[in-house]
Amino acid sequence: MARYGLIGKNIAYSFSRTFFTYKFEKEQRPDTYQNFDIQTLEDFPAILKNHADLRGLNVTIPYKEAIIPYLDKIDKEAAAIGAVNTIKIQKDGSLVGYNTDHYGFAKALADLLPLRGKTALILGTGGASKAIAYVLKTMDFEYRFVSRTPAALELSYKDVTSELLSRYFLIINCTPLGTFPNTEAFPPLPYQGLTKDHVLFDLIYNPTQTEFMKRGFAKGARVSNGMKMLEYQAKKSWSIWKS
Repeated sequence: MARYGLIGKNIAYSFSRTFFTYKFEKEQRPDTYQNFDIQTLEDFPAILKNHADLRGLNVTIPYKEAIIPYLDKIDKEAAAIGAVNTIKIQKDGSLVGYNTDHYGFAKALADLLPLRGKTALILGTGGASKAIAYVLKTMDFEYRFVSRTPAALELSYKDVTSELLSRYFLIINCTPLGTFPNTEAFPPLPYQGLTKDHVLFDLIYNPTQTEFMKRGFAKGARVSNGMKMLEYQAKKSWSIWKS
């Protein structure tokens, strides 16, 4: 029997445990998957020490970038992205970091193509947004980051006008705004500028219809939540753990 799990903060909402528990039951595997909800990464070494049967971990908000110094090795794609969401624990106990978010997003996005134009706004600048940018770059998209505290070359939410939206047709929410239980929250955008030519992709999957998505749908935009992305990246994580 092997143990797998999820490292994150305030992750009771997460679907990963349900996904893998169902998978193990369906395949009649004795393996288990559990949440490791920690307030600081200083607790991470203790998890490894206290669970010698751990073989793999997923990593979510807010630790996808901060986890990297704890790892012994990092896959080249995860290094290029600058974020890790999957850890394989080798037989010798060493930790290898991977990123399967980019794979999950690319597969999920394929179902929404083509767009009117290959332009995108990425809301948020955390670990997940880096994986999204990696995919868009490989697909030759023109994209901009939008942040509450923009760095050089990034946009603030005040910069996002209806006129700007008329030139960016894919909008990806990589922020936690709207995640259960704070389902009334949403990114502050001029939603009146959205049209049927827009696609709103929300990495959030709980709730299945976020306020961000609802406001886009009301203007005729196509919308998607993050469930398919999660399923694709979870399957990719499993293939890494079992390789």
